[in-house]
Formats: sequence, structure tokens, C-alpha cells
Amino acid sequence: MTKKVIDLALGALLFALSVSAQAQQAGKIFRIGFLDNSTASGSAVLVEEFRQELSKLGWIEGKNITIEYRFAEQRREGLPELAADLVRLKVDLIVVTSPPPALAAKSATTTIPIVMVDAGDPVAAGLVASLARPGVNVTGFASLSYELNTKRLEVLKDAVPKLARVGLLRPAGGTDRQLKDLRPAALALKLKLEEIATQPDTKGLESAFQTAKQKQVGAIMTTTSRPFLAERKRIVELAAKYRLPAIYPEKGFVDEGGLMSYGADFDDLYRRAAVYVDKILKGAKPADLPVQQATKFEFVINLKAAKQIGLTLSPDFLARANKVIK
Repeated sequence: MTKKVIDLALGALLFALSVSAQAQQAGKIFRIGFLDNSTASGSAVLVEEFRQELSKLGWIEGKNITIEYRFAEQRREGLPELAADLVRLKVDLIVVTSPPPALAAKSATTTIPIVMVDAGDPVAAGLVASLARPGVNVTGFASLSYELNTKRLEVLKDAVPKLARVGLLRPAGGTDRQLKDLRPAALALKLKLEEIATQPDTKGLESAFQTAKQKQVGAIMTTTSRPFLAERKRIVELAAKYRLPAIYPEKGFVDEGGLMSYGADFDDLYRRAAVYVDKILKGAKPADLPVQQATKFEFVINLKAAKQIGLTLSPDFLARANKVIK
């Protein structure tokens, strides 16, 4: 009888401890770090997509999560310290928007889960061992932006049939892996690619467009870069000012009045990143979640912008778009 009472007491104690632990976990406010090399204003629309999806999944800021936002304001050299700051805060997870912040976060921690929104080529960047088996504390999504650069070049030539020279705005300083595919693609399309190193600020962008005009380019495009996205409004304004047809990697440029964009649906990538955050906060390990590639793509054309620069687009060309803004 005494043994039975002891067993019951132990069982009750273990049950109470279990309930207490569950209640503690249920009442925990998880801290999420958000690391971006862009600006808060430049990323606001996409961040809101991320927050709304988290809310649909039951994660409410101030109730069961807090988000620590860190923006490098287009100063890549500041990313390591921002990543280290998030680690010092002991965040439960870090969301990174592109390869530079992903690399900074990975260097800062080997234990805190990291979710990438747009990883470019995460294997080539050394972020994961493979897409199927990341094998580390890093997982997330790849937009295929680099691979789509050559497609954007093709679309630009189709839009401007007599095109011979294209101005390519690329970040100043260092080498850009995106050029590895773009250079041979330009040769194959019989296009002269004028590479213009560009500082993504007001003065730098104006100078880049002046250079493009001096080089007599017939159109422009940008490499996929978060700083360029942050300055999309200014870039679109300059393209109109210099009457240059342009194609962009994200529809955010077209939303600001740009001519056309071809690329991954970034709203979708941010929503999917929120789903991975949900899974990890509920116990999944990043190493067990494969890096997924973008599955939704969009080709958007703005006829108002075409009219503004005197560009006529053929009906066949317009028929290829997912969306035509009139």
C-alpha cells in the first residue's frame, strides 16, 4: 500500500512538473532578431508581409514574440557588429534577408537558428552544405535572383529590339558573383554590357546614370542587391529622367513607377520565411528543414512608364506578362 502511495505521489509530482514546464513554454515570449543590410524604410513593405504571416500563424508582437530589428543602412561593414548584438541579446532565432547578413549571422553564432529570406546561391556562398541537407543552424529560401539575371537581359532585348548597349548598375567595390553569368549571356545576345560601379545613394546614382548616358547605352538593369531595392524610387525617377528603358529584379520597382520587372515573388518568400520561423519556434531544427527555392515568379509591365519614355511594346511582348499596368 505504501509503495502504491509513493508511486502515485511521484506520478503526481512528475505530472505537475510537466504541466508547469508546458505552461512556462506557453507563456514564453520568444525574441526574434531581424538582420538586413538595407534600410528600414526600404524594407518596410516586405517586413510587413512577414509580420502579417506570423500573425496568421499565431505569433503576435508583444504577446508571444518580440522582434529586434537591425538595419545596416547600406553599410555592409556594419553587419558583423549588428549580428553580434543580436547574439548578445540571446535571441531565439535570427531572420536574415540576403547573403551578406546571412554570412554575418553565421559567423556570429553556430547555435542560434538562422532563417534566410533570399539566400541567392547559399551553397556557393558557403552558407549551407546543400539545399536538401543544410547540415547547420542555417536554412531558408533562395530566390534564384542570380540565375534570373540572364533572363532579364533577354527580356530587355525583346522589349527594345535594336538594343546594342546595356548599362549594368552594380554595387561599387569588390567582385560580384552575378557577373559570372551575365557577361557570357550578353555576348550570346550580341549586347555590349557596360558595367557601372554604383554607390547606392543620391549622388552615386545620379553619377551612374550620367555615366550610362555618356556610354550611350540603350537601356539599363541592376544586379540583384538590397541597397538598390532600398533606393528603388530614386532609380526609377532617374531612368525616366534619362529616358532609359529598364528591367528590375523585383516588382517593388514597378510599384514605384518603373518600366518592368521579372523575378521571384518576394512577398511570397517573406511569407514562407515566416512559416519556417513558426516551425523552428515550435521545435524544428534548421538542419532538418531544406533550403527551398522560389516557386512563384512574376513579369510585370508598366505601360505608363513606357509611354513616359516613348517606348512602344508589341502586343506579343505584352502577352507574356503576368500583369500589365495601364
